[in-house]
Amino acid sequence: MVDITHKTNTLRIATAQAIVQVSKPETVEAIQNRTVPKGDVFEMAKAAGFLAVKKTPDLLPDCHPIPVEYTGVQYRIEGLTIVIELTVKTIYKTGVEVEAMHGASVVALTMYDMLKPIDKGVEIRNIRLLEKKGGKSDRKAAPEGLKVAVVVCSDSISKGIGEDRSGKKIIEKLAAFSLEVGDYSIIADDRAGIQSKLLSLQSAGYNMVLLTGGTGLSPRDVTPEAVSELLDREIPGIAETARHYGQERVPTSMLSRSAAGFIGEMLVITMPGSTGGVTEYIDALFPHVLHVFNVLEGKKHD
Repeated sequence: MVDITHKTNTLRIATAQAIVQVSKPETVEAIQNRTVPKGDVFEMAKAAGFLAVKKTPDLLPDCHPIPVEYTGVQYRIEGLTIVIELTVKTIYKTGVEVEAMHGASVVALTMYDMLKPIDKGVEIRNIRLLEKKGGKSDRKAAPEGLKVAVVVCSDSISKGIGEDRSGKKIIEKLAAFSLEVGDYSIIADDRAGIQSKLLSLQSAGYNMVLLTGGTGLSPRDVTPEAVSELLDREIPGIAETARHYGQERVPTSMLSRSAAGFIGEMLVITMPGSTGGVTEYIDALFPHVLHVFNVLEGKKHD
């Protein structure tokens, strides 16, 4: 099965459609009048669809078991055509389009099975996905041309002792979102130096700065404090989201210290100094956090 442990729970919705074509008007009348010998076609097929949605991971090897939180079936009769639409909702790490398509197909197959004794010309047609929401398909790209900087805050690395890995990992992860880093710097974990660097990046028109390192528990680790003193608008939810994501995977993430917010219109986020830590932060925050730039763009045009 595909590894989805790095993903976060979001509302996922999928609607699938299946078509059942009958060959004579009497079949439609029998369905509507509930006189089909095998029973109420709409209700029986709906129940079968519910079971199919729940059983999807039992039958398709690569489907993850998921908490199905809603399934709904709607019917529409158009002449000799019965249109089936089945919607599935969940709050989870992966989508439900396969569950919706599986459910719609079983609804159609149940209708076929119930109608074949009275109509030898019944056909199932066009099982397809109509719509999916949530996950990557709903994520709006950030405005083009964002200027992004990565700043490594480390006394030892700035002195040439050791090699930066976390900053390079951030650059690698950002590339997946088509974000190019225009400034990659290594500086000491020094309050004045960090603040000077941030103000210079703001003057240069940078939109986002990600700092790694200096977030430990030692009194010498001052990056979050240095950043917080410059913030015009703090965004507590960024740090809270990253910490919650990390704590579901590593209990010691409760000790994480971070700061996030705007200096003017430049978004600044502090991240841990380890490759594992920055990987978790990027996975937890991106691309969702990029929505702040769409909000800013919208306000400019209001």
